[in-house]
Amino acid sequence: MESITRCRKCGKKMVNQRVDDHKIKISCSCGYIEYKDASAASKSINPHYSADSLMPLVMNEEGKFFFQAEVVNRERKEIITLEEISMLASSDYDLEEVLKKVAEKTAQRLGVDICSIYLWDGSHLVMRGTYGLSQQAVGSAKLELGEGVTGSALKEHKPIFISDISNDKRYKFFPETKEEQYRIKTMYSYPFFSGDVPFGALNAQTVVTREFTEDELGFVSVVANLILGAVKMRKQK
Repeated sequence: MESITRCRKCGKKMVNQRVDDHKIKISCSCGYIEYKDASAASKSINPHYSADSLMPLVMNEEGKFFFQAEVVNRERKEIITLEEISMLASSDYDLEEVLKKVAEKTAQRLGVDICSIYLWDGSHLVMRGTYGLSQQAVGSAKLELGEGVTGSALKEHKPIFISDISNDKRYKFFPETKEEQYRIKTMYSYPFFSGDVPFGALNAQTVVTREFTEDELGFVSVVANLILGAVKMRKQK
């Protein structure tokens, strides 16, 4: 399958040219130029290897094959993780055990230090599962609507990303979580709903400042929807 890059300026087909071992130049006849890291985009490989060893491949316009190892491996691992979470969500396991496992798998896949799941009980957001924080906080750490970053995300019906929580007055510290040992830096809180009805929020936190890619944010939203399904399924029983 041929991989084609279109110019952001005129829409024409662009030409790939390797600059060195780490960078690829992509240029258009209109004069527009952009660069991509070779490690993230592709690595040149021997086109004479067997077909089995070359999967998955893309071919550029010069007929040379490129192996998109890093992208493919990441996507495959995300799919596997989502399949595991989906099976947990639809299992007969106790909800809190499911949420604990989901928090763990989500944290490991995102590469974050802490992942916590809060559920709305009608008056409060209650921590029902966590990876990274003390398990003693499960069931006891609670937030009102609009309280803290998580409560604010639920009230505003939108995710909240904070690069440095020390600069955000909304952040609420729970002694029972024993999070002081982490010195949390970055936080992403994703609220989830059924229609307009609030159901909870999924939090991802790190001890170093970091950004989240669009793929990672998409991954969080899918996990949140699986959690929503797990909660609704158990309420119907």
